[in-house]
Amino acid sequence: MSDHVAGAVLVLNAGSSSLKYQLVHPDTEVVVAEGIAERIGDHDGSITHEQDGEKTTETLELPDHLTAIRRVRELFASGGIDLASAGLSAVGHRVVHGGRTFYHPTLIDDHVIGEIRRISSLAPLHNPANLTGIEAAREMLPDVPSVAVFDTAFFHGLPEAAATYAIDRGVAKLHAIRRYGFHGTSHQYVSEQVPPLLGKEPSEVHQIVLHLGNGASASAIRGGDPIDTSMGMTPLEGLVMGTRSGDIDPGVVLHLHRVVKLDADQIDALLNKNSGLKGLCGENDFRSVTERIERGDEAAKLAYDVYIHRLRRYIGAYMIDLGRVDAITFTAGVGENAAGVRADALAGLENYGIVVDPDRNAERSRTARRISTDDSAVAVLVVPTNEELAIARQAAEVVGERA
Repeated sequence: MSDHVAGAVLVLNAGSSSLKYQLVHPDTEVVVAEGIAERIGDHDGSITHEQDGEKTTETLELPDHLTAIRRVRELFASGGIDLASAGLSAVGHRVVHGGRTFYHPTLIDDHVIGEIRRISSLAPLHNPANLTGIEAAREMLPDVPSVAVFDTAFFHGLPEAAATYAIDRGVAKLHAIRRYGFHGTSHQYVSEQVPPLLGKEPSEVHQIVLHLGNGASASAIRGGDPIDTSMGMTPLEGLVMGTRSGDIDPGVVLHLHRVVKLDADQIDALLNKNSGLKGLCGENDFRSVTERIERGDEAAKLAYDVYIHRLRRYIGAYMIDLGRVDAITFTAGVGENAAGVRADALAGLENYGIVVDPDRNAERSRTARRISTDDSAVAVLVVPTNEELAIARQAAEVVGERA
């Protein structure tokens, strides 16, 4: 029953209260099964599992990630796949922050776990959750090698001018304060799909990638190498996001502490969980924001306008950074599905050689495609991201090198 699984990679993305997973063949791109466990730590947790074309959702108590992974293993088994004996090549783990230590996919051992834990202060909302998934998987599948793939790795080589904050150099060095960038797996995967679509070599392409989901980030990539990105030391910097503020005057943080008397945890919660679109209009789902705008809701309209304003500012900055732009690519949930966002983000830029075709832009498709006119000097593209496949490929490569 498990013969079709041999050589596949189990990809795990553990959040603070969730666990996304996918069993995929890195070479053929065939997805054997996928799903998500949500509300881990609550009595009313749930797991949605899709395998062999059948999707099931169940509600159950999920006190921790180990319980979730055990249940996921049972769901695989009920479909005829014993993960422990199916011949998996690896378990690939998304780890958000690699700091200065990790910038390649890394085979996980006790030392690596210790180092990820040591740098968790750089991503206190993410790395500890990633670690729980790693430890749970190693306990459940001790004979399958685990590989960490880091969100920050793609941006490790940013030019120093782009990576450096203008604060005291000694303080920055002592506390590893610099711009690291995030969503690197997605930016790398998407940017690698663009040159073939243009009929060019990667070294020839100057491009802007816009990863627009509940979290959102932009990158400027020249010849395959990133030269700038919107997220910084944490995923809070940059674009307006679903619940995150993005760029903000640091003085606002001081004001919130000194005058409003909010402590660090309260400010953290405000900027990470109750800002962005949610803070502006109470919604972080773009579909809901759009529906409210259509009903004449002024708060939703302002939230949308602020979102677009910030996005256009980054596009303009990266056009100057790159000097020449061959492609602007939209990806992730909003980028792939919100035609209005794409149109508004690039409206009025015809003098810069950017012309979106309204009909192409309005078409719905799950495939990579061009949405600019044939005579647009800059190609505007929509390329679906596939972080799970990218993680699986990198994990398989590490394991293959070790063999």
